[in-house]
Amino acid sequence: MHEMKPKRIPVSGPSITEKEVSYVTDAVQNAWYENANMYHQRFERAAADYIGVKYAIALPSCTSAIHLALAAANVGPGDEVIVPDITWIASVAPTSYVGATPVFADIDASSWCLSPESFEACITPRTKAVVPVDLYGNVADMDRICEIAKRHGIFVIEDAAEAIGGLYKGRKAGSLGDVGVFSFHGSKIAVTGEGGMLVTDNREIYDRVLVLRDHGRRPGDRFFWNTEVAYKYKMSSMQAALGLAQVERLEELVAQRREIFSWYEKHLGGDPRLTLNAEAPETRSIYWMITVVWDASLNLEKQELMERLDACGIDTRPFFHPISSLPAFADSVAAREASARNRVAYDIGRRGLNLPSGFNLTPDMVAYVCKSLQEVLDTRTAAPVLQAAITT
Repeated sequence: MHEMKPKRIPVSGPSITEKEVSYVTDAVQNAWYENANMYHQRFERAAADYIGVKYAIALPSCTSAIHLALAAANVGPGDEVIVPDITWIASVAPTSYVGATPVFADIDASSWCLSPESFEACITPRTKAVVPVDLYGNVADMDRICEIAKRHGIFVIEDAAEAIGGLYKGRKAGSLGDVGVFSFHGSKIAVTGEGGMLVTDNREIYDRVLVLRDHGRRPGDRFFWNTEVAYKYKMSSMQAALGLAQVERLEELVAQRREIFSWYEKHLGGDPRLTLNAEAPETRSIYWMITVVWDASLNLEKQELMERLDACGIDTRPFFHPISSLPAFADSVAAREASARNRVAYDIGRRGLNLPSGFNLTPDMVAYVCKSLQEVLDTRTAAPVLQAAITT
């Protein structure tokens, strides 16, 4: 496509400064014995203050945070948990961990987050919880979702794994449900390598999670005195130190990611064949993954586009497949029902791609990605015209 290609462009990557290195080095040297939890406490307090909630618990993953939230809310066998059909399996798998049944609802065509209408249509007398996902840094329509949930007595776990720093009507993503959960995986805006967090204003849920995440031991109780069989979900001091530095820089990181999106918007925003991440009024997306959905008339499969861009030295990720289409759920009644019902998820899921979104990007790199993408699309746009000319 081009005479010269830049070195390979990764799909994601963090921003690490001397602050992170300094904090982690200090944790390695000093966060032991009586100081073992000093960075956990600072990290949790900084995150709670930033998000605007009372309580935060650092954990090894967002998956473990969802698991603990469901367990603390007493969700179990016989219960149903509604999840959007477009998300990573981590949003859904914990429902199976607690023995409940996932129900896959459709997504909104603009936000790509859980559709409130589909959520309400999926509610049954067995529905115990809902997990709206703030997809790719956007924020779901949480006012409508929470209003529906409140009417039906449904517990709301806001999966803000991809949206830390996002805003919805002046409130931070993760603060909008009964519980909020985050990921600090190495691909995210704020990273700890692997890691997660649960936040809430509910003291009862907070206290219950503290017991469940530490092998069934009550904080401050007798040493090695377990009141129940529970889980081992903890984060290391080094991870907490890295997370603290990242949270202290969050507004800077969000501003950088939004600037990267503006570079893409400059090149692709006027292309009628493409739709970029939407941002609803009164929201702030963090654009965790800059994403394009192409017009269905191009008849282009996302795997083909990924391979074409890979040949240009550009790493990409497929738009999430509908969860109900995955082999992991192939035999479930819920998946078969969803595949027939969730038209938006199945439509958009097959023609979307995450473009490089890491903090290493420069305007020139983004320009190269956009030019390469448009050249691939040009071959598709030209093909029907050429075929018509040959036929004529």
